[in-house]
Amino acid sequence: MGRFLSYELFWQLIVIIHGRSWVKSLFMDFLRISVMKYGEEAIKEAELERWDNPSPERDYRIEITFPEFTCLCPRSGYPDFATIKISYIPDKYVVELKSLKLYLNSYRDKYLMHEEATNKIYQDLHQLLMPRFLEVVGDFNPRGNVKTVVRVTSEKKGP
Repeated sequence: MGRFLSYELFWQLIVIIHGRSWVKSLFMDFLRISVMKYGEEAIKEAELERWDNPSPERDYRIEITFPEFTCLCPRSGYPDFATIKISYIPDKYVVELKSLKLYLNSYRDKYLMHEEATNKIYQDLHQLLMPRFLEVVGDFNPRGNVKTVVRVTSEKKGP
C-alpha cells in the first residue's frame, strides 16, 4: 500500500511542477507510441501464404505490381521507394494476395540495400511457391541522381 501512495504522491508532484496539460500530453504521447493501429499489427504479423493452383495442368503467367514499396537505406536511414513487379508461372501453388501485400509492407522498417530487398523477396516467394518460372523486379526511384532497377529471375524462362 505504501508503494501505491508513493506513486500517487509522485504524480501529484509532477502535476504541480509541470501542470495538468503537460501530464496529459505526456500520457497521450505514450498511448500513440504504445498502441498499434490494426494495420500496423497486421503488417507486424505478416506471413506469406499460398493457395493451391486452380489450374496446375496449364502454364499461365501471373503478374503483380506493388507500386508503393518502401525500405530504409542502411547507410542514411532515408526511405527508398520502389515499384516491385512480380511475374511467375505457378506450379502447384499461387500466392495469396493479401498476405503478399502485408509481407511487402513489412519491409518499410527494414534497413536493406536495393539488391538485398529484391533478392530476399525473390527467395521467399521461390521457397514458398516453387513456381515453374519467377521474376522479381525492384524498380527503385532515383536518389542522388541514380536510378536502380534490380531484376532477379529463375533460370527456367517463361512463355
